[in-house]
Amino acid sequence: MGGIPWTEPIAQEFKRMVSMGMAPMDAIQSATSRSAEMLDMKGEIGVIAAGAYAEVVAVAGDPLKDITELEHVRFVMHDGSIFKNEIGK
Repeated sequence: MGGIPWTEPIAQEFKRMVSMGMAPMDAIQSATSRSAEMLDMKGEIGVIAAGAYAEVVAVAGDPLKDITELEHVRFVMHDGSIFKNEIGK
């Protein structure tokens, strides 16, 4: 997708990929399941499944309709611990 400064939020990569013609679901999968396949870690990362290393994020809207929703994460869970919870606020 090209380079962006490391001081910028990485989530903007989704908006850029979609603006270049990628479907929103393909952009999301490029950061999850497809990356896992490329790293030969299918089923271990990039999925939400028992035994998998996963982070769970939630946004208020539908990123398939507005990919920029992924720039406004409201909930983050990692390894079973909640790191951010702005849901219901």
